Amino acid sequence: MNFETLDLDDDTLTFWREARAFFDEHVTPAVLEDERLHGGGFNEGLHLAMGARGWVATQWPTSEGGAGLDAVRARIVATEWARSGAPYILASTTLLPPIAIRMFGSPDIQAEVLPRVADGTVRICLGYTEPDCGSDLAAVRTRAERDGDEWVINGQKMFTTGAQFSQYCFLLTRTDPSAPMHKGLTVFLLPLDTAGVEIRPIGTLGGERTNFVYLQDVRVNDRWRLGEVNAGWTVVAAPLSQEHGISADGSDPTIGGPYLAECEKLIAEFVRWAAMQPGPAGKSLLDDAAVAERVGEALVKVEMTRSASGPPARILSSDLLVQTASELIDLIGPTALLARGSRGSAGDGAFEAGFRFAPGTGIYGGSTDVARNVIAERFLGLPRSTPRRNKNERNDSPVR
Repeated sequence: MNFETLDLDDDTLTFWREARAFFDEHVTPAVLEDERLHGGGFNEGLHLAMGARGWVATQWPTSEGGAGLDAVRARIVATEWARSGAPYILASTTLLPPIAIRMFGSPDIQAEVLPRVADGTVRICLGYTEPDCGSDLAAVRTRAERDGDEWVINGQKMFTTGAQFSQYCFLLTRTDPSAPMHKGLTVFLLPLDTAGVEIRPIGTLGGERTNFVYLQDVRVNDRWRLGEVNAGWTVVAAPLSQEHGISADGSDPTIGGPYLAECEKLIAEFVRWAAMQPGPAGKSLLDDAAVAERVGEALVKVEMTRSASGPPARILSSDLLVQTASELIDLIGPTALLARGSRGSAGDGAFEAGFRFAPGTGIYGGSTDVARNVIAERFLGLPRSTPRRNKNERNDSPVR
């Protein structure tokens, strides 16, 4: 953890004020209410406004449509975005496939897609998980068969969050069933308006929407293939590493930021609620030393976790949100479990909603168990958590 402080110059502080004002303007009560009701993880108006500033891809060069920000200013934008409570999931996943598009896409595909990602008009969902393979990504069964200059794809993906708002799917398919698991895969950037693609919603415990994507005799031109045939594991390696917090350039993707912001929102809501509740000696519950101590401990843990990076940040932020949501309910009592709109609900359902949302964060973007495997295998050099399935399977594949 890095606890070093930064002295920000006047220009950077001015930028910070501008960033806060931007999100205060665009993240309206209507935006937040829509996300609460539908859980889509995306707001097009906000996304396009960010794209107009280059803030969809804050550190991409201006020549590619990004803002060309340094790490500090990019972190400021990310911090204010998380603080605002705005939906963020699809905007985050959209930036993963361009890593592979730059490395493996043709110049035509790069020129067609990347500028539109930067300006916000193109979003990309991740076509990884299938009903029978879960986190075992190499076990995908969605089949792609070559037919001249086209491929015919049949199969099913699930947990393709944001597909209903996306123009493309970063799709992992199996093109050689006879090859070893990691060597018979091919990746396509599939236009989602292609005939044979059907998107159906999945509701989650946390009130979010994700999707099934059904693929029936979907024909896609070979120009949309990324990388070599049967070399798809190499294509997904860099985006997977970024998703798990292993950045190739050593930068901090701050993957735990939104979860920490959620912790802070729950704590702030508790402070408001407790200040109105009767406590000892005619004072408020917030004046109870034991209550104040637990609130202080939670805030200290948030700040400590914010100093982490990479896979540890992924684990710590999710675990802390689960712990915080549970501890606040323990402090409040049964009324914390009443949903929004219920009579007597503490915080008008904020704690109930936070408690439902928290467990899912241990799964998103590869589970925290996967992140622990990454730490063990990549950083500590420990043996694989699971043995190789056959002698042809390499031992240096990305952990999923």
